[in-house]
Amino acid sequence: MQSFIEVTSIDIPELSIFHELSENQLYHYNEPDLGLFIAESPKVIGRALDAGYEPVSLLLEKELSEKEASEIIERCLSIGSKDGASSAVPVYVADSSILTKITGFHLTRGVLCAMKRKPLESVSDLIARTEAKRVAVLENVTNPTNAGAIVRNAAALGMDAILFTSGCTDPLYRRAARVSMGTVFQVPWTIISDEERISCLKELGFKTVALALRNDTKVIDDPELKAAEKIAVFLGAEGDGLLPETIASCDYCVKIPMAHGVDSLNVAACSALAFWELGRR
Repeated sequence: MQSFIEVTSIDIPELSIFHELSENQLYHYNEPDLGLFIAESPKVIGRALDAGYEPVSLLLEKELSEKEASEIIERCLSIGSKDGASSAVPVYVADSSILTKITGFHLTRGVLCAMKRKPLESVSDLIARTEAKRVAVLENVTNPTNAGAIVRNAAALGMDAILFTSGCTDPLYRRAARVSMGTVFQVPWTIISDEERISCLKELGFKTVALALRNDTKVIDDPELKAAEKIAVFLGAEGDGLLPETIASCDYCVKIPMAHGVDSLNVAACSALAFWELGRR
């Protein structure tokens, strides 16, 4: 097995991807080729590997190399050593204090993996491949925590695919992927253009449902919605919600009833209720 590379200082050029580069810089790291992202924790990394993402390098807490991270290390090394070739995936190990200096915070699961991005499918290709009938559409959801929570809700509660507008946070940003518990690698997703976010789905046979705080709405358990063969559920930005033109263009507008004078729910909480009700078939 390849020897681990012990790290005693953060001043190693090969580790710059873990602590010097922003998420946006990682995204553009290999231009014109696809960039990188950082996956955190054995569970998230494992699900990324399951989905076919290629590891570039591992950075982990030394004491975990024979514990929680052992299987991840073995899988990453085996990917780089197919057909008898020597592994090209370096494994860096460090004490927790060094890791904290590198990442800027204490890693509760002590494992980071730099991975290559994969090409994204078109919306029509994704829908055709997955035969999706229940789709979540996120419009300008910029908070990675909310995006990750929505992805996890979608995975658990019956959504077949997720579409992100260009104004959303990147679903592969470290925090978004971590909050999703790696389900971002299990639920098919892609980017949908702002111009086609509704027309494209209608052409593919979806009834479009906007979740909004309006009074001219249907109840979320309306039989007409339940009877629709294909439904695309639109969720809007934190605070502002969906754009007015999005609401106007959707086939239906749905409001989740509130009690005790509460005016709205967090978008992630809202998504769980919507997916539970509209995802059942």
